[in-house]
Amino acid sequence: MADTHSAERDTGTPDTRGVGTEEEQAKSVRVVILALMITMMLAMLDNMIVGTAMPTIVGELGGLEHLSWVVTAYTLATAASTPIWGKLGDMYGRKGAFMISIVIFLIGSALSGMAQDMGQLIAFRAVQGLGAGGLMVGVMAIIGDLVPPRERGRYQGMMAGVMAIAMIGGPLVGGSITDHWGWRWAFYINLPLGVVALGLISVILHLPRKRSDARIDYLGAALLTVGITAIVLVTTWGGTEYAWTSARIMELTGIGVAALVGFVFWQNRATEPIVPLHIFRSRNFTLMSLIGFIAGFVMFGATLFLPLYQQSVQGASATNSGLLLLPMLGAMLVTSMVAGRITTSSGRYKVFPIVGSALLIVGLYLLSTMDTGTSRFTSGVFMAVTGLGMGCLMQITMLVAQNSVEMKDMGVASSSTTLFRTLGSSFGVAIMGALFNSRVQEVMSERAGALGSKVTEQSAQLDAAGLAKLPEAAREAYQYAVSDGTHAAFLLGAAVAVIALAAAVFVKEVPLRGALPSPDSQNDPTDDAAAAPGAGADGPAPSKTPLTESV
Repeated sequence: MADTHSAERDTGTPDTRGVGTEEEQAKSVRVVILALMITMMLAMLDNMIVGTAMPTIVGELGGLEHLSWVVTAYTLATAASTPIWGKLGDMYGRKGAFMISIVIFLIGSALSGMAQDMGQLIAFRAVQGLGAGGLMVGVMAIIGDLVPPRERGRYQGMMAGVMAIAMIGGPLVGGSITDHWGWRWAFYINLPLGVVALGLISVILHLPRKRSDARIDYLGAALLTVGITAIVLVTTWGGTEYAWTSARIMELTGIGVAALVGFVFWQNRATEPIVPLHIFRSRNFTLMSLIGFIAGFVMFGATLFLPLYQQSVQGASATNSGLLLLPMLGAMLVTSMVAGRITTSSGRYKVFPIVGSALLIVGLYLLSTMDTGTSRFTSGVFMAVTGLGMGCLMQITMLVAQNSVEMKDMGVASSSTTLFRTLGSSFGVAIMGALFNSRVQEVMSERAGALGSKVTEQSAQLDAAGLAKLPEAAREAYQYAVSDGTHAAFLLGAAVAVIALAAAVFVKEVPLRGALPSPDSQNDPTDDAAAAPGAGADGPAPSKTPLTESV
């Protein structure tokens, strides 16, 4: 028995003894997928709920000048910890790493709900972000373990649907919770959901136990964390807190570039690198990482500025602005499900990144044409086009990336793809936000003079009701400024999406695998061209049989 266990630890081959009938196995997989969907909901719902609650939080805790750090601390911690969670899962087993990340996320949620000042809230949000880094990675890597690539599109389409539902329901749930229970429950609501997910994962999910004598690459983790932090701070502070040419921004840029160059240099020499650079030898993996970065850049920028436009220009309430996002998020949900099913039935996927990128360019350009006279119906049509593009991209990028590496690198592949998407969202919010703020301030100073400057300073607290109390000239000037700012932000997004289209054209179409090939038929995972027909782009696939824990 000991020899059998040792073999399982070395190869990762599933042990299916005692699992039950195929029907019972399929049922177990469905329950695990349900638990993963709840966990995905946790990760996505949190930011949407907290965003709605932020004005109330600032009203009670103060610290408006530090408001952005509530989001930035969470994003930084998530981005920095994402590759580490992926590596931990590869080395010691995904189930344990995934459950620990859920526990840390729940601890951070509880502490955030108990915060007594803005400094504590920022610190506890960082703890929450550390756990969140493992949630998305764990979900995608476990699906990669349980489901062969040919079937994976359907399940990842379901995960994209959960993301869309969270984005739609988040603002509504957040507003209701804040109004009736108080802002602290925006964090406490994670606890019961997390406990349910934790229980299901603990009882139902069975994966091979892994034991590894390898060590975590702490130097690589430190260099990556410093590099990511410095670059995100540059994009967050540049043009707002500090001038782009200021000494502070130049110092952070130098530190960030030096740390990331050092990280790449060290990853070539580390025994157990955090991000094995050989996975980027696969053309498809590299291209999907780039497309994922751009998808994150555009998606989070759109979900940030569209509600602001709807509230400030179209006069929607905070709650109703969530409903007005329904055309975009609904289109994303439907397209993700359809793309997943088509990929599952045909095994082909190249058309989706190409069509998705093209629709994204068109949709963002249409959004950039909105002004103070654009109707809600027209903006809804523009959002639907954008949502169709997002739906074609969001999960296909992960599916193809996972299919481009060997099973032993599934965790780091999932974490690297998630990392690029997270970084894309951070850069998107920061860069589009800086451009938006610059245009708003410029237009306000031109149109409303001193009164415009005062309105701009208070804009973070202005909603439809607040705008109605302003003098007509100031209100119209602010609405025009917001319209001009969103025009610049979305036009930038459309330009960036062109890069995704160019990358999608070069993706190599290789039918996805449907079952585990024999060892003799496995090809070199770093050579796309070497893949045999029907064997997938880059390496072995998992079996359809649910993995079971060695006991």
